[in-house]
Amino acid sequence: MATVRFDGVGKVYPDGTRAVLDLNLSIDHGEFMILVGPSGCGKTTALRMLAGLEAITEGEISIGDRVVNALDPPKRDIAMVFQNYALYPHMSVFDNIAFPLRSRRLPKAEIRSSVERTAKLLGVGELLKRKPRALSGGQRQRVAMGRAIVRDPKAFLMDEPLSNLDAKLRVQMRSEIANVQRELGTTTLYVTHDQVEAMTMGSRIAVMRGGVLQQEGAPERVYHAPDNLFVATFIGTPAMNLLSAVLEAGPDGLTCHVAEQRLSVQGSAELERYAGSRVALGIRSEYLCDPADDRRDCPRLRGSVESVEFVGAERFVRVKLPGKPLVVDEILEVAEDIDATAVIGILREAESESSSVVARFSASSSVRPGEHVELAVATDRLHFFDLETGRAIR
Repeated sequence: MATVRFDGVGKVYPDGTRAVLDLNLSIDHGEFMILVGPSGCGKTTALRMLAGLEAITEGEISIGDRVVNALDPPKRDIAMVFQNYALYPHMSVFDNIAFPLRSRRLPKAEIRSSVERTAKLLGVGELLKRKPRALSGGQRQRVAMGRAIVRDPKAFLMDEPLSNLDAKLRVQMRSEIANVQRELGTTTLYVTHDQVEAMTMGSRIAVMRGGVLQQEGAPERVYHAPDNLFVATFIGTPAMNLLSAVLEAGPDGLTCHVAEQRLSVQGSAELERYAGSRVALGIRSEYLCDPADDRRDCPRLRGSVESVEFVGAERFVRVKLPGKPLVVDEILEVAEDIDATAVIGILREAESESSSVVARFSASSSVRPGEHVELAVATDRLHFFDLETGRAIR
């Protein structure tokens, strides 16, 4: 095990395409770090540079106390788990897991002991004689992990290893991978575009956009205190509600004019400097709720219900508010990563005179589409962003 460091790392392809810019990131000894972002953000390129599969244009990468820029992949003492498993179809499960040990010419008894111990850890001990074609997707993924684990490397690199699995199996494998990593304590860099994986698996997450690191930290920190509009939009399900707002200073303090209504807000010195300016206001769905469920005397936003989704423990209620929707590049980029048709929907909504938010109501709520409702707003949980830079105003 070892600490992994990116120091000013960049990647420019021969055609001039910039994939990664000035990446500075440290993954501590035994840490599970998630690198997350939309397709094409540079996260896989960063992983491949660490693995030695891509040449570095600028900066240094260190594994432990060694700079590895010039080292061939086999000499870096890392193990990689790929999206497509990369198993040898003609070999048994035992032989696939044993392959890296045989390459090192270890004694047969030591190989067998290591393979059986690893297979038991991953729950494939009964499958050692089978070929990959006789395994399910989840079993193949466990074997691919076993081939990496058995080497006892300094670091694990995982490139979207769950993307080929169905939704139910992904949930199961998320838990299993996290548990195995904790048990082994091996430094791990895990790349994904799925922010749910990022939030639920890693001890820290690093969010990338356009080859640039946007924010890194504990999942709770990134979720509750996003550094910019992109992180606020990309992290969270449902996504953070974003509305156009104007801040105003008055004798009673700072107020926010949003959705043709006014909210009193607690203003920091920096926020007060935006008085008279239009900003982006963000609020998570859990801080917009049915006034009947809220015990505090919160201010209200009024609108009409567009749709209601029952998800078991609660209801996601989409509410239409007066005022033109906020459409910024960050929202469009995240929408395009999810589904290109979502961008068309957002652009169409931009021509309307109303915007939508998602609130969380209790499962027992009887609210129906078409009804007029009030939403209790936890004003101490509001986020504000500069519309020109996208930076959080704190």
